[in-house]
Amino acid sequence: MSCISSAACIFCKIIKGEIPSFKLIETKYAYSFLDIEPCSKGHALVIPKYHGAKLHNLPDEYLHDVLPILKKLAIALEYNIDSPEGKSYNILQNNGRLGHQVVDHVHFHLIPKNTEKDGLIVGWPAEKANFDDLSLLHKELLKKLED
Repeated sequence: MSCISSAACIFCKIIKGEIPSFKLIETKYAYSFLDIEPCSKGHALVIPKYHGAKLHNLPDEYLHDVLPILKKLAIALEYNIDSPEGKSYNILQNNGRLGHQVVDHVHFHLIPKNTEKDGLIVGWPAEKANFDDLSLLHKELLKKLED
């Protein structure tokens, strides 16, 4: 299956072979390759072969191969991780500019975490939830999920 694409999208051009890449795994619905601006050794991308800007824009079948590919890559990268703690990595998928998405084509990063200073550096601004507010949100979401 060829890429359902946008003519201007860099990832669509990579899938079609118009831009070279260090391809790792390709299936009917997805394509993976090494990132050329990596956060750490082994940083890879997995992209669906359907041009959708955000996750909710994709037909479900284009997501079927994503997690199995990420798992295979994580297993393969295990042998390149020198950390005494063993294999550590992040899987990251951003949506929209406020969500730190730069390329408007759904993509997943597999980012090995070999040391404290490489890979993904995360600051998580968590705060205690108000359980009354959380309960209202829960009910609202369940209603939307039923529709």
